[in-house]
Amino acid sequence: MAMKQIKYNLIVLAIFSIAMGFFESAVVVYIREIYYPNGFEFPLVPFEIKILVTELLREVATLIMLICIAVITGKNLHQRFAMFLFSFGIWDIFYYIFLKLLIDWPASLLTWDILFLLPVPWIGPVLAPCLLSFTMITFALLLLSINDKNNSINIRWIDWLLLITGSLVIIGSFTKDYFLIIFNLSRGRDVGSMMDNLQQLVPTEYNWVIFFIGWILILAGIYRIYRKIMKHRI
Repeated sequence: MAMKQIKYNLIVLAIFSIAMGFFESAVVVYIREIYYPNGFEFPLVPFEIKILVTELLREVATLIMLICIAVITGKNLHQRFAMFLFSFGIWDIFYYIFLKLLIDWPASLLTWDILFLLPVPWIGPVLAPCLLSFTMITFALLLLSINDKNNSINIRWIDWLLLITGSLVIIGSFTKDYFLIIFNLSRGRDVGSMMDNLQQLVPTEYNWVIFFIGWILILAGIYRIYRKIMKHRI
């Protein structure tokens, strides 16, 4: 794929992802108007099962849409992966931008938010997903900067290991509070008590150490790939 075509696809992807960001922020505005009329805050308000299932499926549908647009615009696996990262990052950043414009939320980049719901709620300060989104966009542009006959580069298993391990560590920083509650209470087999504790969780301090360990692993993987790209160009 010629670089001119890649640039064109990135523009289309950016427009698509910005529109998706507004679409999702609009849905969140409606949900918060119904369940958090006085403003979003923890602990989480319990949803009716029908609404909860709908919200979970909406998140799955969002990922499917991002994957599909990446498959359409990418020529090979690496390009499709890069297009997905680019779309995801743009979508996530503009999701928060539109929430700020529509309802003046979040109050700051350190405001806590629900980031995802599967398999348990992912929670963390808004700054964390924003840093990841900028990293994803940068990595995507790095991968797409290759412009030769094959337009591809060999990403070795150690690179994938760094990227995947770093991602899992960061996911752990988002989900650890809920998983700890489930682990500690599951031994007592008191499902009612477990649900009460899950619903009453009020996060107070995010473990930035875990986040930055994961982020450094991801950056290390990106740096290794960057070095390969530079050698590839010489």
